[in-house]
Amino acid sequence: MAKVILTLTSFKCDYTLTEKELCRMFMPGSRAWGFASPDSDYDVRFLYVRTREDYLQLDPLRDVIEQPINDLLDINGWDLQKALRLMYKSNPTLFEWLKSPIIYIETEFADEMRRVMSDYFSVKHSLYHYISMAEGNYKKYLRTEMVKAKKYFYVLRPLLAGQWILEKESPPPMLFSELVEAELPDEVRTEVEDLLKIKIHEPEIKKIPRVNRLNEYLESEIAGLREKAGKLGEEKR
Repeated sequence: MAKVILTLTSFKCDYTLTEKELCRMFMPGSRAWGFASPDSDYDVRFLYVRTREDYLQLDPLRDVIEQPINDLLDINGWDLQKALRLMYKSNPTLFEWLKSPIIYIETEFADEMRRVMSDYFSVKHSLYHYISMAEGNYKKYLRTEMVKAKKYFYVLRPLLAGQWILEKESPPPMLFSELVEAELPDEVRTEVEDLLKIKIHEPEIKKIPRVNRLNEYLESEIAGLREKAGKLGEEKR
């Protein structure tokens, strides 16, 4: 962690970003979800404010800052204007960014964004986002005889998040354990708990035989969730 902090300090200097210009710097991904592997990298995201002169220019400026990904860190950030536009569109990624429990820098403005984000939350838009993510990851990663254990969580988390949204009509929690407690049925909990042990204690590349019982559950629930989403009335934003 000390190396992470040192790298972030150097990064801020490279881009001349001050604490005043950073609305929020935080960690999303598997560490924020609560199931990082021993060799998981550190995802770092941030929201930043440019100068007033930048916003008054007629020519649009790039609204992201990205660093080349290395074995330790994956860093990128969004301009605040971009973030606000995405909030207006109920962008699920931004909603997750604002709820990450691992925070390096936080300002009152970021706290204000969290207070108002529920006003822009769209059940239908967010639900279809997570359904598509679960469906796509399942087809891409879990159809072979041997699969990476971590890929199950790339399907389980969006599936459980979609179920949360359908039932509670609110943004899902970040912690995977909260989603499991609220949404995962008892009949597959043992399989998921076993996978969690592998995910947390083994390298990211660890492969295991496909868990057929869990695959059957995932296929059925993804199809069922998509069917339920299709029946949502037009009044659901």
